[in-house]
Amino acid sequence: MRRILIILMAAPALVLHGQWLNYPTPGTPRLPGGQPNLTAPTPRTADGKPELSGLWNRISPKYHVNVAADLKPEEVQPFAKSLVRQRTEDLGRDSMNTRCLPSGPAYATDADSTAGGMMKIIQTPGIIVILNPDLTYRQIFMDGRKLETAPNPSWMGYSVGRWEQDTLVVESFGFNDQTWLDTSGHPHTEALRTTERYRRRNFGNLDLEVTFQDPAVYARPWTVAVRAELAPDTE
Repeated sequence: MRRILIILMAAPALVLHGQWLNYPTPGTPRLPGGQPNLTAPTPRTADGKPELSGLWNRISPKYHVNVAADLKPEEVQPFAKSLVRQRTEDLGRDSMNTRCLPSGPAYATDADSTAGGMMKIIQTPGIIVILNPDLTYRQIFMDGRKLETAPNPSWMGYSVGRWEQDTLVVESFGFNDQTWLDTSGHPHTEALRTTERYRRRNFGNLDLEVTFQDPAVYARPWTVAVRAELAPDTE
């Protein structure tokens, strides 16, 4: 009976894994053989802005593990280095994944060399939504509002966006301090602010730069580069 129960519990995951596999994504440019042409020009919306909608694989093997890799040791507060060392020795047992909690600001760099960080972007003129496989989501308001100066801290923070020519600039604030910035366990405080810059280089490639600023933990703001590849013909 126990073996049957385990099989039944696993069955829904097996069924859901391949939904709409190989379903042709509408509007995808094709090569003569029918394959998606990922180097085709960047698609645009009716108002001329780059169209970012689609299913994307974030790829960031370096910063997924160590978001502070480009900082000098003295630019990270001693308590933060000690915390990273402890979390590494504990094999990440209190990480967000282990505890089934949202990754918060780490979603931007949550990817590795196997393209494990998927996100689905849904773009409208007034709001952009980013969906994650763990059922968390982000709302990026594009209606001109400003970030609140004293937001109620939340797992995903609060985000507003604007266009600078063909680059989407997203400013975020209001994260709680319960999440890690990477799998090594780099911490942050509720003072953390992030600025993301999205640029769709062509049909199949998205460049992302993320600037982190948290003066209580890190001596200066720093920027990391992440890329994403479009995953067409699937969901």
